[in-house]
Amino acid sequence: MENILKKLNKFMIGAAATALFAAASMTTVEAIDTSVVDEAWGKPTFVYGGGLGDSELADTAELFEIEDMDNVASTPALGEDLVKYLGYGSGNTASMISSVLVQKDNNSGVNVDILTPENITTITAQQYTNAAITAGVEDVQIEVAAIRPVTGESALTGVYKALEVNGEELDQERMEVAQEELETTSEIADDADLDEEESSRLDGVIVDIKQQLGDIKDRTDQLATRDEIEQIINDALAKYDLQNVISIENVNLLINYFENYQNTSAIDSEQVREQLNQFANDLGNKIGEVWQDAEESGLLDRIADFFREIVSSIMELFN
Repeated sequence: MENILKKLNKFMIGAAATALFAAASMTTVEAIDTSVVDEAWGKPTFVYGGGLGDSELADTAELFEIEDMDNVASTPALGEDLVKYLGYGSGNTASMISSVLVQKDNNSGVNVDILTPENITTITAQQYTNAAITAGVEDVQIEVAAIRPVTGESALTGVYKALEVNGEELDQERMEVAQEELETTSEIADDADLDEEESSRLDGVIVDIKQQLGDIKDRTDQLATRDEIEQIINDALAKYDLQNVISIENVNLLINYFENYQNTSAIDSEQVREQLNQFANDLGNKIGEVWQDAEESGLLDRIADFFREIVSSIMELFN
């Protein structure tokens, strides 16, 4: 009986955290206003899936609340762009469905808002943010949307193209490693069956590892050894209480990824360091604010009362 109650208590804590993080996810970054030309690029850049038909393109523009196409710089994301920026793919444009709206916003960090989470089935906003920083993206607001379900793994293609058409060039190797990061983290989250709150903690793990590897390179002018990378990963997983959630196989995936990561210019980039610090602060503040709001509003008490009633009912059954 005691063991059952311990498991129920753990379930209650996890369910409460998930509910609170779901509430946090409802708070999005400030929407991009396409009715006003007031940003570094002159106009926000709309990169739409090249596989969309005319009516689908119009529907996609509505998702971004683009009322006048003259208020945005627009260009399609093509199959050849996937090959160009990410280093893989057949070059087939028909499969390019997800679209992005990108706005330069100096000193803002990288902020991502998924407008259609029901149709971006694999990648989270935080995973996009983390990978974009790896690629060298800085100080932009990004909105992602799709008119029908897609994995979302190719959406960064649109972000990179938006930067390029506005005269900002990114390093090819870093773009490809960023895509590897996106695929690795989404694979781990899926394999470990992480809920939204646990996935957020995994994002924190990724940021923590990047910062520690950067510190080693800055302090010693040497790259971390494979053993050091493994220790850093295990320490970060313990710090975020994921050490019993992420398998040894997935730890090896992270080791392989971070060996590749630290061999790019991202490892000693001051711009990456600044963007990561801002992202880490935003991620921590987001969760902290939700807990505080929940306490002040009485949500925590209501959640606790709800689960206490469940426990009470189960105990009555045993009695």
